[in-house]
Amino acid sequence: MRQASQAIAEEAADIVGRDEQIAPAPRVSVQAFCETVEAAAAVQAAGEDRRMAKAHLRIQMGGLTAAVEAYQNAPTPNVIILESESRGDDILAGLDQLAEFCDPGTRVIVIGSTNDVTLYRELVRRGVSDYLIAPVGALAVVRSVCGLFSAPDAKPVGRIIAVIGAKGGVGASTVAHNVAFSIARDLLLDAVVTDLDLAFGTAGLDFNQDPPQGIAEAVFSPDRIDTAFVDRLLAKCTDHLSLLAAPATLDRVYDFGAEAFEAIFDSLRATVPCVVLDVPHQWAGWTKQTLVAADDILIVAAPDLANLRNAKNIFDLLKAARPNDHRPLYCLNQVGVPKRPEIKAADFAKALEDEPVAIIPFEPALFGAAANNGQMIAEISSSHRTAEMFRGLGQLVTGRVEPKKQRAGLWSPLIEKLLR
Repeated sequence: MRQASQAIAEEAADIVGRDEQIAPAPRVSVQAFCETVEAAAAVQAAGEDRRMAKAHLRIQMGGLTAAVEAYQNAPTPNVIILESESRGDDILAGLDQLAEFCDPGTRVIVIGSTNDVTLYRELVRRGVSDYLIAPVGALAVVRSVCGLFSAPDAKPVGRIIAVIGAKGGVGASTVAHNVAFSIARDLLLDAVVTDLDLAFGTAGLDFNQDPPQGIAEAVFSPDRIDTAFVDRLLAKCTDHLSLLAAPATLDRVYDFGAEAFEAIFDSLRATVPCVVLDVPHQWAGWTKQTLVAADDILIVAAPDLANLRNAKNIFDLLKAARPNDHRPLYCLNQVGVPKRPEIKAADFAKALEDEPVAIIPFEPALFGAAANNGQMIAEISSSHRTAEMFRGLGQLVTGRVEPKKQRAGLWSPLIEKLLR
């Protein structure tokens, strides 16, 4: 019984963790003073998390004593993380001493070993922003630091969903557009499709839109970017779906720095619950940064060897770059081309150590008609099995369902309650 309880607790934690939205930290300075190697390692791992990419983190050993010495003749950063293995009274005395040198506006997070409500109340009364109980994990530190800059009454941060093909021509753009359409139509979530292939993007064609402005105006005018400016660039496709279109012209050379699109994504996050990025199949600094910083990643692959190799490379890179996030998702597209030898889904699953979340069959008549008419699959046939797949993918990438169906058993009713 105890083992079963532990298993359901871990399963529930996974369910909650996958759908957890942590707003990225702004450009702030963070300095940590640790007493143990374990806490220093956790803070270091937190600093490498994608949500802490803009924060400048420094770690120093010595705890409260080192912090007091450091700030006697130096300004304090935006955030101070303090680890102390002392008892409650000693922690309070050290904080009182540190308060004499703290600048107004500096926020303090304390890591302690005592689980004491009275101590916590005293820390809050003294202005401590958060108290973490050791041992702490990297995600707990990320959650604590990022939470300092998210107002309780602020709007929820929008979810960024990046869709990329493992190889060119595998239909990643088609999948991205249909998933976004399903999110808007079936889940009634406001969504924006952002076409990042500025030279050859097809989102305008797929949605039968020809807006005079789009993402090019934003990326080439970084000083003008704010939520109002980006909102004026959006083309309305449906009641809940908008498009930030690519110009799809060759009169410019589209060479960008690694952070060229960050301001655009931040503006979209602030106003739209769901942002679907149609990422072109190319490898540059901004492409990598876009994938690493996304909340969810969907890789689209065709069932051949080159796609398997590329998907495995993308998987490995993203797992290393996003250690505190769940694994990327992938689907197989254009499966069942007549007379074409294909790699089986089971072989993909073995190589990537994960099952595909969808296997989309090769149906040239259906997809060709949709593309030529500027329609989505659900508009041509809402009850078609492929439209159902896109609905399922939309639920999955927005966190409405889990990637793998839980096995029925003694704890299934409790899991369902936790999911609800």
